[in-house]
Amino acid sequence: MKTVAIQGVKGAYHETAARKYFNEKNGENIDILPCEHFSDVVSAVKKDPNLIGIMAIENTIAGSLLQNHELIRESDLVVVGEQKLHITHSLAALPGETIESLTEINSHPIALMQCGEFLKTLSHVKAVESEDTALSAQRIAEENLKGHAAICSRYAAELYGLNILQQGIETNKRNFTRFLLLANRWLAEELVDASAVDKSSIVFTLPHTEGSLSKVLTIFSFYDVNLTKIQSLPIIGREWEYLFYVDLKFCNLLKYKQGLDAVRPLMKDLKILGEYKENNL
Repeated sequence: MKTVAIQGVKGAYHETAARKYFNEKNGENIDILPCEHFSDVVSAVKKDPNLIGIMAIENTIAGSLLQNHELIRESDLVVVGEQKLHITHSLAALPGETIESLTEINSHPIALMQCGEFLKTLSHVKAVESEDTALSAQRIAEENLKGHAAICSRYAAELYGLNILQQGIETNKRNFTRFLLLANRWLAEELVDASAVDKSSIVFTLPHTEGSLSKVLTIFSFYDVNLTKIQSLPIIGREWEYLFYVDLKFCNLLKYKQGLDAVRPLMKDLKILGEYKENNL
């Protein structure tokens, strides 16, 4: 049975994404290794070559998790897959609680932000930030915190024995998070079906010359390679220079490889973070 390292405790959205990925992909069950921070996920996977990591990389409302781009680049781990997850938040509390009896709501700051309109309707309740959505649910259950509620997933509420007072409380119903699966290089070959690869994540720098990025995009277009995402990050210690994190989508693996060969002379420090199968919702 595979073990997947996640950021957060059991019941976190990372666990839901991991189980969805492996259950839908191969009908596999998995074990979960909770980690406190994203950097701990990377460290755990690097220490144990049999571990797989999962890490949120972007959200349709909150945007990119910039620090995670850097963690992946610096780790030398390989992106072996992706999972897109529809995020639906629930309000959960101890059995017997009602919305009227609440005095405090706990959750991750992003989750609180995503439920802002709902929280405005609860003028008698204080919203308090915590490290994680599922951890908020766990603490309420384990410490028997009356008057407290957590904004978390339905799965987390059920896992910790909380009652759901209201579900679907997020302001924007088109709330999706994209997660990347990470593994050591030797395990990556086992996890990725080379015949199904149709997406890649790369990172590179460009020289300070006129139209350098435009030239790269034009070449990729010529080889029928589509850019589904581009994210720039400043390079620390090199003023006005940037790393470009790019996701590429393609139908023909050979043409994609030819496109990469064609753009290499225009780039500096090109690194392929992973080549994998796109996850469609």
